[in-house]
Formats: sequence, C-alpha cells, structure tokens
Amino acid sequence: MERIEHVITEEEQHQRIDKVLSQWNEDWSRSQVQEWIKEGRVTVNGATVKANYKCEADDRIVISVPEPEVLEITPENMDLDIYYEDRDVIVVNKPRGMVVHPAPGHLSGTLVNGLMAHCKDLSGINGVLRPGIVHRIDKDTSGLLMAAKNDYAHEKLSQQLSNKTVTRKYKAIVHGVIPHDVGTIDAPIGRDPKDRQKMAVVENGKHAVTHFRVLERFSQYSLIECELETGRTHQIRVHMKYIGHPLAGDPKYGPKKTLNIEGQALHAEVLGFIHPRTEEYLEFKAPLPDDFSRILTFLRSEG
Repeated sequence: MERIEHVITEEEQHQRIDKVLSQWNEDWSRSQVQEWIKEGRVTVNGATVKANYKCEADDRIVISVPEPEVLEITPENMDLDIYYEDRDVIVVNKPRGMVVHPAPGHLSGTLVNGLMAHCKDLSGINGVLRPGIVHRIDKDTSGLLMAAKNDYAHEKLSQQLSNKTVTRKYKAIVHGVIPHDVGTIDAPIGRDPKDRQKMAVVENGKHAVTHFRVLERFSQYSLIECELETGRTHQIRVHMKYIGHPLAGDPKYGPKKTLNIEGQALHAEVLGFIHPRTEEYLEFKAPLPDDFSRILTFLRSEG
C-alpha cells in the first residue's frame, strides 16, 4: 500500500475533495477516488470525510492507495486510427482523451484494450497492464504511438529510445510570445518536491532535453514544434512551464485562464524509427486534430 500526503494549495481550495484528488493522477478516475473515500482510505487533517467535502487551504490530505490488483485485460473492439502495421510493430494515432494503458480506475477504453482486440498478441516485456507499450503519451495528448507485437521488436525499439535515435516531433500552442526562433531546454526532471503528483525541473532529476522552434506568433500565444531528445514523464509540459511558456489548456502545469480546449494543446505529429527486423527507417506524420486546428484558426483570425 502506498501512502500519499499532500497539503491543499490556495488554487485547490473550495473544491470537492473527490474532484481535487482525481486531478492529481490521470490514472485515477473520480469514481475510483470516491470508492477510496468510502473505504476510509482518505483522511483530511486526520479525519475521514465524505466525497463532497470542500477543501480548505492548508488541509493535510493523506491517501492510502491500495496495491493494484493483478488484472486481466479485456480486449475491446475499437475503430483504431492505424498508420502502419506488420508482424512486429503497429503505429497508431491516439485521440485526445484516451488513456494508453489500463490502471486502477481506468480498466477499459484504453488504447491497450483496443490493441489487444485488434492484434490478438503483443509483447509481454512491460507486464500484464502494459503489453506492447514501448513508450507512452499522456491521456490528453493526441498523436502517434508505436507498440511492439513481440519481445524481439520491443527490445529493439526500446534500445532505439535509449540511444535517442527515435524521431519524435510535437506541435504545441503555448502561452506567451516567444521572442527567439529556436531554443534548447536542457534541465533535469523529477518529482515535484511540493506535489508528488506533478513533475518539475529539480536538481537531482533525470537528464531531459527538449529542442523547440517557433512556427507562428499570435498576440498572446505561440505555435511551436518540439523535438524530444529524451522521453521523461510530462517532459514538454514541464520544460515549457519552466521557461515561462506553459502549454495552453494544460490543467496540471498551465494557468486556468486559457484557450477553449479540453486538455493541453499538444500533438505527437511525427514519429520515426528503424524497423526492428528490416532495419529500414520509417517515418509517419499525423495531421493536427480538429480541436487543435480550430484553435489555430481562431488565433489567426485575431490578427
């Protein structure tokens, strides 16, 4: 059992506790959090509360998160947007709002559920809950993701990620007008010492490098392309916040006053890798999703 402690911030006060807790971790659904509250796994200042408790600043929250159950994944038929597939690898364009793999509170409707139904077999290197998953993108990030159909392909693709030879380019809309055309953010990322549900640039974090270039500037926002050299959790979101240009719509790292988009305006547009068996370089590009394109049209119309 994992014990998590957190002190409510001013931004979180006056909100229901079940809503606040479900925002800490994208793998926790609100219904799962409500179940934990009913079971007495959540205390506020040492006392149990109901799910509709309104948080106050400086409330000390303690959650006793149960160990994940050993689960069997249920294959689910989905209309997957498949860009490439053979006996070793599959490349899918994931929509915004879809969780990549099952976790407590998100046992169905994930990309893995759909892949299990479509492929029948995936590599087992990452265990029961993450079969075939070589890398992941966040729930509210859209775009290209590769999965391995067997352990041989999984090891080869993972090695390329470790060697930084996989091409991963993202489009993002960020707050503020970035004055320079290109930049590199080389700053280590680890758990935020003030909030363990967030990542942050920290002195003892893991090496993380993001390259970016400005594609368009608007009155209060910028459209950028980011290329990942490393692949840390929430890397682009954390790095852009670190330099003062958080992603538009980002509920975890961005300001509340933002563009009308569900989740961060971040799209994994380009994915390139060396095929694990043929050793041919393959590269794929997925167009921006409709909501992202609509936001750009709006920003351009503002002049």
